Amino acid sequence: MDIFLFIVIILAASILQTSTGFGFSILATPFLLLLFEPRAAIQINLVLSLVISIALIRTIRKDIDYAVLKRFLLGSIAGLPIGISIFLFIDLLKLKLAISMIIIGLTIMLILKFRIKQNKRRDFLIGGFSGSLTTSIGMPGPPLLLYFSGTDAQKEKVRGTTLGFYLVIYFISLLIQVIFAGTSKTVWIFSGAALPLVLIGLYLGQLLFKRMNHHVFRLFTYILLLFTGIYLLIESVRAWQ
Repeated sequence: MDIFLFIVIILAASILQTSTGFGFSILATPFLLLLFEPRAAIQINLVLSLVISIALIRTIRKDIDYAVLKRFLLGSIAGLPIGISIFLFIDLLKLKLAISMIIIGLTIMLILKFRIKQNKRRDFLIGGFSGSLTTSIGMPGPPLLLYFSGTDAQKEKVRGTTLGFYLVIYFISLLIQVIFAGTSKTVWIFSGAALPLVLIGLYLGQLLFKRMNHHVFRLFTYILLLFTGIYLLIESVRAWQ
């Protein structure tokens, strides 16, 4: 395995997660899948994302929209079992292809100034969608990111609410993954080895967040979404060839 690539992935993803609230799974999962089999890649992602959320929760709790967070979590209750069923029984290539096309299409709409009004019903739906993606492909970020971008939410609210959501959703998803899909020594050895990198990423990410204005934050959002969508699309197409 390429140790240097592993170090770069974890460090960059940790910085991104700390500075934006949503970057770890979006950046890390695609590359971890190049180094590990799917179960290990997803579980390493879940473990390290959970560590980051725990480390930051005291710092960002004042920025959490607790009403929205509650609806996200209630919606995710329905999404989590759907996601693990998809992981165990459904063709993940078709799922990734569909998700990639949705992400790319919606991101283009956001760039073209499409906006959506936030309401309680949509909060529940987004929570459910994010929950299902967490246990299926280990990537809950895109639904939240698209939703918050479409509602013009401030960066503090985005980071605080998403990290609060991840703190709960990653813990539950990791338990579900371990119980129903099993785990391995590889997951825990590499998760432990990555902890010093995560700590460095936490420090650097906090510095970046303080210097990043709303427009730069939005640009990061669009780049991450397009990267995720295009990557999933290419990966799905190549796997079928």
